[in-house]
Amino acid sequence: MRRSYCSAFVAILCSLFLVAAPAAHAAKKQSSTKKVTVTAELKRLRGEGVDATQIAAYRAIYTDARARVKRLSGSRRIQLGGVIGDLEGMAARKQFTASRLPSLFLTLQRNVEWWTSQRLLGSGERVGFTGSELVWQFYPGHGIQIQWLGTFGKLNGYWSGGKRYDTRASALLDEIKLLAAERAGGLAWEYLFPFTGQQPPWVSGLAQGTGLQAMARSATRLGRQQDVFPVAAAGLGIFRKAPPTGIRIRSGTGAHYLQYSGMPKYKVANGFIQSLVGLYDFAQLTGDATAQSLFEDGDRAGRREIGTFDTGAWSLYSRGAPSSHESDLGYHKLLRDFLTQLCKRTAAEEYCGAEQHFSEYLVSPPLIEPLTSRITARTTGNVRFKLSKISRVTLKITRDGQTVALINPGTLSRGTKNIRWTAPKKTGEYEVTINATDLAGNTATATGAITVKKRG
Repeated sequence: MRRSYCSAFVAILCSLFLVAAPAAHAAKKQSSTKKVTVTAELKRLRGEGVDATQIAAYRAIYTDARARVKRLSGSRRIQLGGVIGDLEGMAARKQFTASRLPSLFLTLQRNVEWWTSQRLLGSGERVGFTGSELVWQFYPGHGIQIQWLGTFGKLNGYWSGGKRYDTRASALLDEIKLLAAERAGGLAWEYLFPFTGQQPPWVSGLAQGTGLQAMARSATRLGRQQDVFPVAAAGLGIFRKAPPTGIRIRSGTGAHYLQYSGMPKYKVANGFIQSLVGLYDFAQLTGDATAQSLFEDGDRAGRREIGTFDTGAWSLYSRGAPSSHESDLGYHKLLRDFLTQLCKRTAAEEYCGAEQHFSEYLVSPPLIEPLTSRITARTTGNVRFKLSKISRVTLKITRDGQTVALINPGTLSRGTKNIRWTAPKKTGEYEVTINATDLAGNTATATGAITVKKRG
């Protein structure tokens, strides 16, 4: 049931709105369409042929969740309420499909189970459930969600671990198959919560590329090519379609595969490179001509693009909107490792060279270039210098061997830096010692001069 109310603080404003614009309010009410609900969407799908018993089970899960969230408080209520809200938002956008229902209502059911009986979680924490191999991750405000990259990574881990994990790998394959949703003319493993401005359901080239690789590897080991390969091959659909349905955007004569289907202008280096590794392995293991063609399209773009993520001293995590910025240490190493794998598979100079550069940057200190700095006495100005890569920076300003100021601006990105400093009244030459420690722990020091000028 929907309820509308005004708090005591805004009661007067609410009443003024209702009194001042009754005609507009009435017109809006008459012109608005009835909100599409979860119950209405389930009824629609039942009418389209979805099994009535399944629909009744999904409706029972939803009704139970709505009842239980009212008995919770604090963080537990927020998390379960967020999941319910995400589900209702997808219903309102008419995004319920028969193939999407299993993952939607498994997510709701698992959140009911967790938030009514289990411990509170830290942001990003991953958990699992007895009898299931799926990996779940906590996203504050949206409860626990199936972490598909983590799930496919787990399947790859079972493959790497050898035959002693075959039983668990086979069980995980079964769960993965059941939760594929129809999308882009094929199948996809979707994320069902808002993320970085994307509305659900969205897909990831990084996750799906890793999934194709992991499924093909495990199916080959287990002798399950017949039932797994067709499902995995259907997962190629998103690599053929443009966003937001798919992840393919044109790049030169090839194609870039997006990490996030809802962010078509945002290129993430590690996600793209790993999607190519996944497509390559899938094509090799299955002999699938479509997968081979998609890899070749991406490879043409990848060879051209990878150099644009090399700053000459570090790697860029991303390029394009909403931001282009340097990798943190973990993502720099991850990109280097993905490039190592792609280099082994293709021997392409572009990938092998980038992998070598990124490895060298892990042991190379930052470069610091002091620039001319002139500041008027008793005013605030800029101490200027150039920095080659993201580093933690400190400055010490001295005169005649005596420390005048210590400045700790923290971690700074590459480029020309302007650090604010209020000059003393004494004019003349000051020395600034700039210390920079990059994310890998390499340290460099440079010394420059600051001229403090007379006022007026």
